[in-house]
Amino acid sequence: MAYKYCVAENWGLGFFTVEDSLNFKISGFPGNVWQLPANNRDANLWVNKVAGIWKTKEEAQAIVDAEVAKAQATWDSLPAEQKTGVSPYGPRPSAITLE
Repeated sequence: MAYKYCVAENWGLGFFTVEDSLNFKISGFPGNVWQLPANNRDANLWVNKVAGIWKTKEEAQAIVDAEVAKAQATWDSLPAEQKTGVSPYGPRPSAITLE
């Protein structure tokens, strides 16, 4: 499937509605990057509704990569005892590749 990407700040309740979920699939990524099906009228209307800014796949990937790198640096700076066993911080964030 072909995708398009946008950046939009998630304000919580109502940002993405049940009706939206019935009309198209959306995936969220770090940096408020949203992946939407290409050529979907409802998805395009949603981007306008949430004041989203369209991004190329390369721009979206760069935003996601920067956010993952920040999260990895934060995790790397934790003391060793907070990284072992059952940690409330979870595992080290891994790279994400957009489709």
